[in-house]
Amino acid sequence: MHGTRCVRIGVGALAMLGIASGCGAPPRPPAPAPTPVPERAPPPPPVVRRDSVRPPPARVLPTSRLDTIPQRALRAPVKVCAAGDVTLGTNLDTAWLRVASARLRTRFHQSDEPATLLRPLRPIVADANVVLVNVESAIGEGATPSKCGPRSKNCFAFRAPVSSAAALRSLGHTVVGNVANNHARDAGSAGRDSTIAALTRAGVVVTGADTIATAVPTPAGDTIGVLGFYTSDSTPDARDTAAVRRLVERATERYPAVVVTMHLGAEGRDAQRTRDESERFLGIDRGNPVAFAEAAVRGGATLVVGHGPHVLRAMEWRERGALIAYSLGNTLTYGPFRLREPANRGAVLCATIDRTGRTSAAELRPTMQLAPGVLRRDTRSRATALVDSLGQLDFPATAARVERDGRLRARERGEASSPR
Repeated sequence: MHGTRCVRIGVGALAMLGIASGCGAPPRPPAPAPTPVPERAPPPPPVVRRDSVRPPPARVLPTSRLDTIPQRALRAPVKVCAAGDVTLGTNLDTAWLRVASARLRTRFHQSDEPATLLRPLRPIVADANVVLVNVESAIGEGATPSKCGPRSKNCFAFRAPVSSAAALRSLGHTVVGNVANNHARDAGSAGRDSTIAALTRAGVVVTGADTIATAVPTPAGDTIGVLGFYTSDSTPDARDTAAVRRLVERATERYPAVVVTMHLGAEGRDAQRTRDESERFLGIDRGNPVAFAEAAVRGGATLVVGHGPHVLRAMEWRERGALIAYSLGNTLTYGPFRLREPANRGAVLCATIDRTGRTSAAELRPTMQLAPGVLRRDTRSRATALVDSLGQLDFPATAARVERDGRLRARERGEASSPR
């Protein structure tokens, strides 16, 4: 009897051929393909302000957690004395220069030579190992295009004589000149180059020309790093606080102590208060000084020195952390500046960085200008009372307490300013 034989084939082979495993069973239809589920488009990235790239507000931490300065030993403490804005004349406005020079001779019996203008500052910084100044002008000579047009308003262009570089060098053992500011290019890019060249020839260490920390030697044979920032794309931009932190962190990996100087904030007598927000002046974004300082401190800076507002501002001393001076005001500004109260007030900050790389002691030395270029030490110490009261207003928990004699200390919780 002839019948249909069932040939047994392995299940795996049947599966490869798409045949059911039951012998003689009809093939099953293929399963329908699953319906594709449309993918959701990823949400667009959030828009972040350049000056708001900051960590979220930190919770209150124990004192031992507030130390942001890396522990790396120096051979010996180093004293840094920092001044605010310094301008030693301008050969770009010859009409003003003639009037100002005559006024200095007849009323104050002094010349307008840069070395003469700086003479009163030398004893104020005589005990410094490192002197840091903001060079608020170009330096050079010869014909140059003017940055101010014939109809410009609120435009000031300064270029000091070449002798300014040697005069600045005479201020101390090691002198650092910051060129990250809004007047470094008053004589154009060529004028900025001539400024750097003149300072370098005179032996002044230049900072703020790029994003690399400047190596600054100390008498004990150590080297500290100094970084200068301004709110401009042509210099290390103080508005990009994420980049500020990275650059400072890079410096602290190399140097046992890092000092940061910042030229930012609004200007004038109405700009004495310091707030955690972007400030504008003449329609220009001049950065957020609090955000900048926070980024620098978190990056490891032990001292943050501010200038640019042309008035004094508050100071913060983070407990076991860094000392922040938001503006040291006008130190010596021989130019067509408006020096009415409080713009005639300035201060020199002298801070001692100890062997662990921290600011362990500091002193504020008040100054004032009787006229543009006429510097005097303020025996009434108006700056100490002003900075102390501004700190109580703007940073009640962290402001530096400024004593009558100018010494600084961390403010105790709930401590108010004493009447002056």
